[in-house]
This record gives sequence, C-alpha cells and structure tokens, in this order.
Amino acid sequence: MYHPLLVFDGETGHLITAVLRPGRCHGSRLAVLVLRRLVRRLRQAWPQVAIALRADSGFAIPRLYAWCEAHRVSYTIGLIPNPALAPLAAPLLAQAQATSAQRGGAKVRYVEAGRYQAGSWPHPRRVVYKAEVLAKGPNTRFVVTTRRAAPLPLYDWYVRRGQPENWVKELKNALPADRLSDHRFWANAFRLLLHAAAYWLLDTLRRWLAGTAAATYQFDTLRLQLLKVGGRVRELADRVRLHLASSHPGEPWWAHLATRFRPPVNNPG
Repeated sequence: MYHPLLVFDGETGHLITAVLRPGRCHGSRLAVLVLRRLVRRLRQAWPQVAIALRADSGFAIPRLYAWCEAHRVSYTIGLIPNPALAPLAAPLLAQAQATSAQRGGAKVRYVEAGRYQAGSWPHPRRVVYKAEVLAKGPNTRFVVTTRRAAPLPLYDWYVRRGQPENWVKELKNALPADRLSDHRFWANAFRLLLHAAAYWLLDTLRRWLAGTAAATYQFDTLRLQLLKVGGRVRELADRVRLHLASSHPGEPWWAHLATRFRPPVNNPG
C-alpha cells in the first residue's frame, strides 16, 4: 500500500507535483517539505504572488500552521470535530435547529467565525464553522484559517476543494496511477512521476482543444477518441508530419490542434 501526496493548483486544475509515500504514514507526512520547495520555486518566478493553501483535515497539524504563518502563506484547513470545538458552534447550531423547526424541517445552514486555541497551539487562531440541519440530523464542520474573508464566502471557497477529488479520480482511473506493482519503493515512486507526466500531457491537450466538445471530455474518453488511433509519422528535415485516415472521427480535433501551431501567413499587401 502507498499513500501519494498530490498538489493541484486550485484555480487552473494543473497537477503541480506528485510524491509517493509509504502507505502507513500520516496524511500530513512530507507536506511541509513539499510546500517549502513549491513556495520557493513559485516566488522565484512570481515574487509578488499571493499563495493560499487549501487542504482537508488530514493536514491539520500545528507544524504546518506555524510554517505557513512564518512564510506568508495563507491557509484554510479542515479540522476534525471534537468535544472542545463543539461549544464554539453550539449557539449557531441551536439557531439553525430552531429555524429549521419553524420552516417545517427544511434544510438550514449558517456559517460563523470565532477564535479557538487547541492545547497544542501556542496562540488562538481563527476558526470558521458551519452549523447545518439536514433531514438526517445536525451537521457541524470546522476549518482553521488565516484568511480574513467573511465566514460564508470563505467556507464556500473551502468546500470547492472537492473539485480536486475529480482530478485525483482522473489520475487514478483514466491513467491508472495506483498501478504501483514493483517490489521496490523508488521504482514505484518513478512510476508515479510517469503517470503525472501523462496527466500533464492529456491536460495540456484538453486545454488546447478549448472551443470544441473535447474540451469537456474526461481523460479516458479523450485518450480513446483522440490518441488511440492508427497513423503514420514521417520525420522530415524541417518538420514532422502526422498522417491519419480521412475517416478518423477525431480529425476535426487534430485540425484544431494543427492550427494552434501554424505560423501566420505574411501578407505583403
């Protein structure tokens, strides 16, 4: 069993890095080391860029909070509900339950923020919490954050971290990245990098196909309809020619890709 650590850009969906870890390690293992390297590289390229970390409760460790605070990286990280956190959300949950009862059992959700200090924290931190009443019962969730946004939009922004789960699904299902069957750990770590490179290739192709139906395809569909086709490649002195059957169903997409790299025509007039 292995436990890959995957980092995606939350705005574009780009896979930034994939690191293999032993399956028995904690979810936060190597997170600070990987983040340290990524932040250094990002700031070398874009010195003024604002960097925000969004992660689930597997990364809720004081060391990660402290590192982010010391290096100007804002964070919003899930917290596992516990008896110490429950009193913080209790008044809001009672309000949600009362409102739901007034509305005949309708779903109600409120979001607020407060200060909280766990026993292992050197100082209090801002915690945004949700109190929700559903048909199956009450539901509370907590996130610790350095961001100053209003509670509701901040929590909604955090919830959108669910989108990377779809990206992980594509990496595992369309490009079987969990096929790590070598007996050696480092061989499997290299295999994971190859899967990540394949993800980048298909992700880049899909972005280049913007404006076509293929731009919304999942990777397995894109691979079958665009790449899995017989053809002939001719390498010439100054170019490479790709020959496909004229009846190939993906021909319009290849034409679309070809126009992306076609040099502009000089017009003497």
